[in-house]
Amino acid sequence: MKKFLFTAFSLLVSLSIFSQVALPNLFSDNMVLQRNVRIPVWGWASANEKILVRFNKQAKSIKADKNGKWMVNLAPEKAGGPYCLVIKGKNTLRIHNILVGEVWLCSGQSNMEFTVGNLGGWQSGVANYRSEIAAANYPLIRQVKILHSINSLPETNLNTTGWKICDSTTVADFSGVAYFFAKNLCDSLNIPIGLINDCWGGTNIETWISREGFENSNEFREMIAGMPKISLDSLNQLKAEATLKRIEVLQGINPRSVHANLFKEFAFDDTRWPELYEPQLWEQQCIGEIDGVVWLRKTIVLTKEDACKNAVLELSTIDDEDSTYINGVLVGSTNLYSTPRKYAVANGLLKEGRNIIAVRVLDTGGGGGIYGEPAEVRLTLGSKTIPLAGQWKFQVASVQEGTNQNSLPSLCYNSMIAPLIPYAFRGVLWYQGEANANRAFQYRKAFPLLIQDWRQKWQEPDMPFYYVQLATYNTPGNSNDGCAWAELREAQTRTLSVSNTGMCVTTDIGNPTNIHPVNKQDVGKRLAAIAFNAIYNKKMICSGPAYQSMEIKGNEIMLSFDHIGTGLYTPDKYGYLKGFEIAGSDHVFYFAKAFIKDNQVVLSSEKVSRPIAVHYGWVGDASDCNLYNKEGFPAIPFRTDEWKTQTKGEKYTIDVMKH
Repeated sequence: MKKFLFTAFSLLVSLSIFSQVALPNLFSDNMVLQRNVRIPVWGWASANEKILVRFNKQAKSIKADKNGKWMVNLAPEKAGGPYCLVIKGKNTLRIHNILVGEVWLCSGQSNMEFTVGNLGGWQSGVANYRSEIAAANYPLIRQVKILHSINSLPETNLNTTGWKICDSTTVADFSGVAYFFAKNLCDSLNIPIGLINDCWGGTNIETWISREGFENSNEFREMIAGMPKISLDSLNQLKAEATLKRIEVLQGINPRSVHANLFKEFAFDDTRWPELYEPQLWEQQCIGEIDGVVWLRKTIVLTKEDACKNAVLELSTIDDEDSTYINGVLVGSTNLYSTPRKYAVANGLLKEGRNIIAVRVLDTGGGGGIYGEPAEVRLTLGSKTIPLAGQWKFQVASVQEGTNQNSLPSLCYNSMIAPLIPYAFRGVLWYQGEANANRAFQYRKAFPLLIQDWRQKWQEPDMPFYYVQLATYNTPGNSNDGCAWAELREAQTRTLSVSNTGMCVTTDIGNPTNIHPVNKQDVGKRLAAIAFNAIYNKKMICSGPAYQSMEIKGNEIMLSFDHIGTGLYTPDKYGYLKGFEIAGSDHVFYFAKAFIKDNQVVLSSEKVSRPIAVHYGWVGDASDCNLYNKEGFPAIPFRTDEWKTQTKGEKYTIDVMKH
C-alpha cells in the first residue's frame, strides 16, 4: 500500500509558520464560488498580519490571529464572472478567471471516481466516451480533483490537481457521474457549475465520517473510543502489532514466524491450517481487514484417466496479485485484480490421486483474495469440470505494515474532507455503498450519520444530499437465502427519511458482470432531475414508484405506490412485470405473476395460496425488474418483511488497542 506523507506545505500550515500570506490549495485559477451565499475565504499569514481581500466590487480587511490564521466572509454574489480574487498582506496573491455559480461536492467510491475517459487505465470510460470527449465544450463547467490522502488527525490543507475548465482536452479526467449531472444543469440553467471531485475507489463509509460524528452516535461511540488520537506513524505501529496478534490467535502462528517458501510444495502438511470460503474476499471472512500475503491451498483427488486430460485452471479474479502452483510447479501469475485467472496446466503435471493447488495472494489495499462467481473457480479436464468453490486452507504469511484508507475510521475525512471546511457549495452528490455491503444493516445508521456529520461541520443543517442507489450487479444472495446487496439498497432507501435527501435508482442501468457500469449519463440525468425539482424551481417527476401499501385479497396481493407520476408503466410488450416475489407463512418466496391494473400492481402465484409478504428486486442483479412510472423512472426495490436479514449483527470494528 502507498504510504501517505505530509507535504512540506502541509507541515508549514499545521505549524503556522508563514512569512507571507498563503491560501489553501483549493483556491486556484479557474475556480468556481457558490452563488447567493456568503463566501468564506481563509488562509495563513504571519501572526497579527493585516490582510486585505478584494473580489469583484468587494473589499474586506482582517488581521491574522496569533497563530497566523485568518478568514473573511464575502457578501453573496450572483452567478457571473470571470473575476479575480486578490489577497494582499506582506505579499500579494491573485487568483484569476473565477466564476460564481453552483458548486457541488461529489464524493464516494469508484463509481463516483469513474472518469469520463477511463478508470485506472484498465477499463474504457463511460458509454460512447470517445464521442462524449469530442463533444465536450463547457467552459462554464469546472472540476477540481482532490488527490488521495489519509491521516489519523484532521489536516488543514489538501492536495489537488487545480481547477480544470471542461473541454475535450480535460473532460476525460472528470468524474462521469458529476460531469453528466453538471452538463444537465448547465444546459438548463446556463450558469457556471463547479465540481469538487473528492472520492476514492473501494472506500467504506466509515473512513469519510469525522471522529466527532462517531462520538455523537450511540451506534459507534464505543468503537471510536478505541481509536487513539496519535500520529499516523504511531497508529501504524499499534495497528500492525494488534493485527499480528489477532492473526496469531486465528492460525496458531505469528506471520513473522511463517516459512512461506514451503507452502507451494506438494509434500507440505497443511492439515492444521484454518479454512475460509473461496471465492469471497477475506475481509468478509475470518481473516478480516489486512493487507499482505496470504497462501491458499486446495486438495483435489483425480482418477488416472482425468489426470491425463488437457487441463485448464480458472480462479475467477483475484485481488490483487497471484502466483498459482499445482503440485509445486508455477502454472501462472497475474498482477491485476480485474483480470480473470485462466491458466493452462502442462501435460504430466497432474497425477492420479491427490493434487495440490497452492495460490500465493498479495493484497496491497482494499479487498483481498479470490472473488467472483463460484462457477468461475474450477478445473476443466477435457469436457469434465471439477468445481473448486468451497473451503480452502489458508495461512497469512505476512502483514503489510501501514494503514489503508479503509482500515480505520475517519482517515479520508481527516485528509480529504476536513480541509474543505468551510468552503461554500450547494450540496453533495454521493455514490458509495459497495464496500459496506457486508455491513448493510449497520449502514442504516452509518449513512444518516455521515449526512448529519457533514451538515454539522458546515453548519448547514439542511444541506441537499443526493445519492445513487447500488446498481445491478451479480452478487450472492436472494430472497430465500438473504442478500447483502439488497439490504444495502434497503438502507439507502430508508435514508430518504432524512430531510432534503434524494435517491437515484439504477437497477435498470447497471451491468450484472461489471461493478462499474458505463452508463453514467442516465445517472447524472436522474440526479439532476432531483436537483431541478428540489432546488432550481423546475418542478418535475424525479423518482420512480415507491412502495406505499398492500392489500391481500385471497390468493392475490394488491400493491399501491407513491411517485407514480402520470401512471405505472412497464416496457414489456405483453404487460408482464418481472422482479416480484411473494411468500406465505412458510417464509418461502416464489416468483409472482404480476401485472398493472388501475395503477396498482396485482401479484399471485400458484405455489402460494395465502400470500403475506412481497419482495421486489431483492437480489444483486435486479436487471429483470421492469416496473416504471410513465416518466421513465424505475421503481425502488423493496420488501414488506424482515425475515431474512443476512447482515444484521455485522458491525464495524477496529483492531488497534485502546490508547
